[in-house]
Amino acid sequence: MTTARAAAPLAPGAWVIHCDGSAWPNPGRMGLGAVLTGPDGTVQHQISEATTFTGCNNEAELRALMQALQWLAQQGLAASTPVQVFSDNSVLVEQLGSLSAAAPIVRLATLFDEARQALQRFENVRLQWIPRHRNGAADTLARAALGLAPKAATPPGHHHTKKKKRRC
Repeated sequence: MTTARAAAPLAPGAWVIHCDGSAWPNPGRMGLGAVLTGPDGTVQHQISEATTFTGCNNEAELRALMQALQWLAQQGLAASTPVQVFSDNSVLVEQLGSLSAAAPIVRLATLFDEARQALQRFENVRLQWIPRHRNGAADTLARAALGLAPKAATPPGHHHTKKKKRRC
């Protein structure tokens, strides 16, 4: 499993997962969102699901990824299928994609271990951080699961002041 920050070409025959999670408030109810695109470039499956329990944004992001991986495995695509995962959550990418992971979030350690096990079912997995504006479809699905409207698009050249996410 590798992680990358710069855009790299996808492996031939790769499935692509864009995943996102939302917690309202944070922590609070969690919405999971994911878009799974097949090797031919068409969307094959989407996840928009609210959990029955509460958690934080990082937990929601992890659970969205795990739901997407579970769907791929249920389709019989686990063993030899290359998978490219895109997430706008740097904590998820750092914890799951690198050998020198950032300091773990203690409360989520077990969940990160479960996600690592799910990723190990796949022979070739790459995790890549992307900016939030490139993960809009997954974000919209996560927010919709909670009954929230999509986030407003940021006009080109304008930047929102980024609020520091709570680590949970």
